[in-house]
Amino acid sequence: MGTDDSDDPDPGLLEDETTGQTNLSDATAETPASSSPSQEASEDRSAGDSSEHSSQSIEDMLLEFDEQQGLIRDRSLLDPNYVVEEDRIVGRDAQLQEVTKMLRVALGDNRPPNLFLYGPSGTGKSLITKAVCNNISRICVSRDIRFGTIEVNCQDLDTLGVAVYELAQQAADEAGIEVQVPKHGVATKEKWDELFRIVNTHFDSVVFVLDELDMLVGRRDKQEPAFSRLLYQLSRAGANDELDAYISVVAISNDTKMMEAVGSRAVSSFTPEDVHFDDYDADQLKSILRRRHDAFHDDVLDDDVIPLAAAFAAQTHGDARKAIDLMRVAGELAEREGDARVREEHVRAAQAKVEKNRVLEVVRGISTQKKLCLYATAAVASQTIDGTARSTTGYRVYQYLTDAIGADQYHQETYVNKMKELTTYSLVDFERRSHGPSSGMFLEFQFGERPETILETLREDSRIEAVSEGEVNSVVKAQIRNQT
Repeated sequence: MGTDDSDDPDPGLLEDETTGQTNLSDATAETPASSSPSQEASEDRSAGDSSEHSSQSIEDMLLEFDEQQGLIRDRSLLDPNYVVEEDRIVGRDAQLQEVTKMLRVALGDNRPPNLFLYGPSGTGKSLITKAVCNNISRICVSRDIRFGTIEVNCQDLDTLGVAVYELAQQAADEAGIEVQVPKHGVATKEKWDELFRIVNTHFDSVVFVLDELDMLVGRRDKQEPAFSRLLYQLSRAGANDELDAYISVVAISNDTKMMEAVGSRAVSSFTPEDVHFDDYDADQLKSILRRRHDAFHDDVLDDDVIPLAAAFAAQTHGDARKAIDLMRVAGELAEREGDARVREEHVRAAQAKVEKNRVLEVVRGISTQKKLCLYATAAVASQTIDGTARSTTGYRVYQYLTDAIGADQYHQETYVNKMKELTTYSLVDFERRSHGPSSGMFLEFQFGERPETILETLREDSRIEAVSEGEVNSVVKAQIRNQT
């Protein structure tokens, strides 16, 4: 069993381009002009008198809001991760049937097949899996079968050892017991042994759900990514009877090519059934939102709210999570403003807010070099008719930016690799293209958010903000004209 992943921080995971690293610039506080003691005392008394007569206490404000009916009746329906009833699941009949038919053998004395669910973010992969497993669990209770769903999201897991501990923790929570090994300071094999002990003792049948599995890369000095080794150990344990319970592994990924990075041993033991999830179109997104409209009180949504939220989400790869999020934020903005209805302007304000927050969340954690690569590529995309950016053109703008701020400049291959790494955040995607014999091969980047939002957010970095926006635009236009 694998003992090859330490829980200690991996030096190899540190960015190699710390030169020129900067955080988003801090706001500068203004120092007020000095006042005399008598003036300050007078102002304090005035402020106190004013607060006694005109301001509300925190309790008063809370109770006042509590007494208001508000616009949102059931906030759980506006949570993209909430598992809704079957009749609210839209546009996924084929996938729902496939997953149900393959996992239903858990109801009897059989081992379910392993599954690989892939497709863009927000297309129902996790929702379908949870809905099916919830129904299996309910039926198993009536049949006295100890069924468990052990689910982890791999996005924030560093190493194989951390992932195995998280699986053991989730299994223990499902069984209502405590994990008997520490998270740090023990070999990965001990964590595997603890996971198997819990499953063997407390379950007859288990579905392991590994969401965003492609994000579990692990240490860079390993020959294969951590998600490959995780799949191998789990599927081999089921096949070799190390686990007494019948198990199925459901791997979920936004990366359609994830299985290409899985090692040959893991492929041989995992051998999943593939289920593809494509983008929702605008009509499907409208249907999804209409089936959640009762999250709001009656007659508080303007007629154009749902079509507009669906249209915004359809523009960004048909992401149902984004559509639901837009509805929630629009409703909350209308409530805060004290409006009696949710209107089109609330959806547009929500779109700007959600978009900006998502980009901020990503760029706060990336290095200066990745920011420069992203800024250069988004600057090109913002100036093209179809909103795409060729890697060759983006790299020349990147060269200009690094020269302008005196940062280290990497070769085009490194620029491309850093842009590829950013695809894991669903901000950008790419395709390999050729526009004829004279242009050669290049990558063409497309953005999941408006390039303008990315540019606006990145300019909050003090070093990027120092570069003239007008000069960047001039360089971009010149490079686009020179494209062959």
